[in-house]
Amino acid sequence: MRAWLNGRLLEDPTAPAVTVADHGFTVGDGVFEAVKVVEGRPFALTRHLDRLTRSAKGLGLPELDHDAVRRGVESVLAAEHLPLGRLRITYTGGVAPLGSGRGDSPPTLAVVADHLSAWAEPAVVVTVPWPRNERGALAGLKTTSYAENVVALAYAHERGAGEAIFANLAGNLCEGTGSNVFYVVDGELRTPTLASGCLAGISRALLLEWYDGSGRPVREVDEPIEVLTTADEVFLVSTTRDVQPVVRCDDRELVTPGPVTAACRATWSEREAADLDP
Repeated sequence: MRAWLNGRLLEDPTAPAVTVADHGFTVGDGVFEAVKVVEGRPFALTRHLDRLTRSAKGLGLPELDHDAVRRGVESVLAAEHLPLGRLRITYTGGVAPLGSGRGDSPPTLAVVADHLSAWAEPAVVVTVPWPRNERGALAGLKTTSYAENVVALAYAHERGAGEAIFANLAGNLCEGTGSNVFYVVDGELRTPTLASGCLAGISRALLLEWYDGSGRPVREVDEPIEVLTTADEVFLVSTTRDVQPVVRCDDRELVTPGPVTAACRATWSEREAADLDP
């Protein structure tokens, strides 16, 4: 692991570096991005920085300095070659009083690089009893307030699954704790709309562009979460998963990979290899 904090590379990335009064630590007042590293280079970094900026604006944080983030990325990646890795870019409200109000200190900016292990395949998922709030102040933002995801993922692990799937308040399919969900009905590829409250995933957007651009049917639509009980195929997409087929959803077994899932995986592999900053 290598870490860069507020303009400097840390000699010991595991040593204390952020004050206990940092608002990201005390109340989760921060945003972040996870970026895949392929042969020492970040994948889709520009898109991740754009989303980080949108998330920061949604929280009311100061405008993000993209050049500073890129310097941090270059610094941690220059320290060690990563054939497959992950960057974590975190931007918080900085030092503040021990409450919800912000202080006058500058924000905290950290970039961490570490090795990444490929996900075991295929995925097993469970739906959870707690809904996403598509009308909440944080809907669609990638914030450090992840306790809800921690609880849901623990629920999934207790049931032998590797990912938890949320419905929203309307009862429609929303997203996973760290992934977007795609599914196939009668040969048509579908995924929830952003109005569902799901994160505007970078991998989600790229797959929609690439798959639709190949002339195949794909539709963003909001449907009851029960659609997963009849869908022909289900798969997850995320920065670290790419396209991951689902073999079991709750008690239902699926054949993997289905033809549409296989086509999406092939498209992903081809397009990722062609352009690391699409």
